[in-house]
Amino acid sequence: MTLSTTAVNICAMNKLEESLSKTAQTILAMDEASLRSLWEKYKTKAQNFAPSAAWEKDFIIFSIINSVRVKNNVFNEQIKKNTPARKDPAPRRRAKPYLKLVK
Repeated sequence: MTLSTTAVNICAMNKLEESLSKTAQTILAMDEASLRSLWEKYKTKAQNFAPSAAWEKDFIIFSIINSVRVKNNVFNEQIKKNTPARKDPAPRRRAKPYLKLVK
């Protein structure tokens, strides 16, 4: 019995999706400050085009770092948007002091 081409493609797609999911988990576990420190380095490498596998890899790394930055911005904007603005409570009126005027 042989698998049909469709079954092989589905199996390959499932493995690809699983691999991408693991990669995303790994990247999300990384320290944002560390990724931010690498952004400039890979931005420069991505800008210096060279028809090579190394340039392609560097470009993918830059894109991943940039994607994390965009995700964080969207996340923070949504949190701000969905968090009700804190209103300062009205100043509490002080009860009249228990003092009597003595002349």
